[in-house]
Amino acid sequence: MKLKAIIIEDEPLARDLIKNYLANENDIDLIGEFDNGFSGLKAINELKPDLVFLDVQMPKLTGIELLELLDEFPKIIFTTAYDEYAIKAFELNAVDYLLKPFSKERFSQSLNKVREKSSDISELKKHVSETKQLDKIVVKSNDKINIIPLNEILYFEAQDDYVMIYTKTGKFLKYETMKYLEEHLDKSKFIRIHRSYIINVNELQKIEKFGKDNYQVILSGNINLSVSRSRYQHLKQFLNL
Repeated sequence: MKLKAIIIEDEPLARDLIKNYLANENDIDLIGEFDNGFSGLKAINELKPDLVFLDVQMPKLTGIELLELLDEFPKIIFTTAYDEYAIKAFELNAVDYLLKPFSKERFSQSLNKVREKSSDISELKKHVSETKQLDKIVVKSNDKINIIPLNEILYFEAQDDYVMIYTKTGKFLKYETMKYLEEHLDKSKFIRIHRSYIINVNELQKIEKFGKDNYQVILSGNINLSVSRSRYQHLKQFLNL
């Protein structure tokens, strides 16, 4: 039985190379090629391919961010220009990778690996998400994908296993932990002021005392948020107060 495959790759030459290498693979049927993560994500959900050749580094929506939005996973062969350190992450997992530029022999080895065993991308996603600094937030809401630049975020609020992301234009709910955000947001721009809040310091207008020993921050838009006692000293140090 043939494997249905698609290519998600923003570089035309890389797509052409994969298509050329696939020409003699009789058990793989190429059913589509896409030059960006958005159309690729839609294709995976609609076409249900068995195999995806997925570029890691794409504008707007990266390969890893695309995977975070999937409910069901095909077999994945990553195409990447990552350095040696990052490639070690791929080698720890059942999925395979192709380091650009890759040879026909290396491509064939990758296909054989896919034929022999199933892919489990969970550890790969975990490793990459643990080591990268966030440069944007991607949120899936029904069938819509929202890409939120960090400079548009006012603050994050913890809501059980989710976080509510408050922006200048609205709010978005994402399945994520505050601990993860605290560790992976740019620490020169975001700071946790309470077990429930992480703020964008560029939106901070002032700090006010209320009650005997309590403080609150005022963000753009006259948003008031409590600062915990344990975090107040850290906030003062951060602001050199």
